[in-house]
Amino acid sequence: MRFSTAVRNITRRRLERLGSADILIGVPCFNNETTIRKVVATIEAGLMKYFPEHRSVVVIADGGSVDDSREEAEELERSAWIERITTIYRGVPGKGSAVRAIFESAHILDAKVCALFDSDLRSMTPEWVKCMVDPVLKNEYDFITPYYTRYKYDGTITNNIVYNLTRALYGYQVRQPIGGDFSFSAHLVKKYIDQQVWETNVGRFGVDIWLTTMAMVDKVRIAQANLGVKIHDVKDPAEALGPMFRQVVSTLLTLMEDNESTWKKVKGSKPVPIIGPSLSVEPQSFSINVDKLIADYQMGYDHFREIWKKIIQPESFKVIENLKTGSKENFHFPVEVWVKVLYDLAVTYHH
Repeated sequence: MRFSTAVRNITRRRLERLGSADILIGVPCFNNETTIRKVVATIEAGLMKYFPEHRSVVVIADGGSVDDSREEAEELERSAWIERITTIYRGVPGKGSAVRAIFESAHILDAKVCALFDSDLRSMTPEWVKCMVDPVLKNEYDFITPYYTRYKYDGTITNNIVYNLTRALYGYQVRQPIGGDFSFSAHLVKKYIDQQVWETNVGRFGVDIWLTTMAMVDKVRIAQANLGVKIHDVKDPAEALGPMFRQVVSTLLTLMEDNESTWKKVKGSKPVPIIGPSLSVEPQSFSINVDKLIADYQMGYDHFREIWKKIIQPESFKVIENLKTGSKENFHFPVEVWVKVLYDLAVTYHH
């Protein structure tokens, strides 16, 4: 089944009755009953504190949560100046479909700025709303990404693949290309809506890297908002990141295919402005199950070594082979080898 829109008819009618808005903030949500109330309350507090003269709408785009996420969001006391809409989106299951519903809502209301905040945030403050919304509302930037202070082992896919490869390919030093919290100008929202990608992995968990990459390819005005520490529902890299990994990385490599003519011309990389207050904060640490990581590596080697041997350069594969039998204390995967392996995988994906 193909979905021509992610907005349900009843929600569309409600938006049409509202007519217009200056600011729309969307919260993609799925089974986040323990955090959604605080996130929505903080967003609305930020809107009341910093944008009281603007007409604001908050849209919670839910993926059919089976907990009380929608009820928790709806039970919050309402402000007379902020419209809150909680809706179940239409489309393939995933964050991307929620984002599509939020974008379409912003377009229906002709909002000047559209922002996204994750529903599992635990460290969000009203100042985040100001940092993300104000520069776009003032027409200084078209696309704002978050700039967090994160614990060194938080953000496995970002730190080891997405930041590095995105910077190398497109020449922008955007530290959190899949950070989850973004803001957009109206014309950028319209450009995203018109793309025929919403039933691919972009509609699932590939949406963040797609949003960032398309902004880079289109050379819009990009900045990073300094938000301080991000505390959310952290994911131990030893636990199951499989589906997210596949969808993010396959989207990244598909975009590499689609934008070959762009990245082949890129030389080096340039800093992207970091805006907002200077913050001196320390991120919260969390434990990593290193034994499980290494055990999974060894099991992966046993299952896939013949495939790996075909697609990875011999000198790199030798390093992989030696790590299989080494001790935990001496386990070290050299950065230079990892870089070559990533490009070997990209070449394999291409063919």
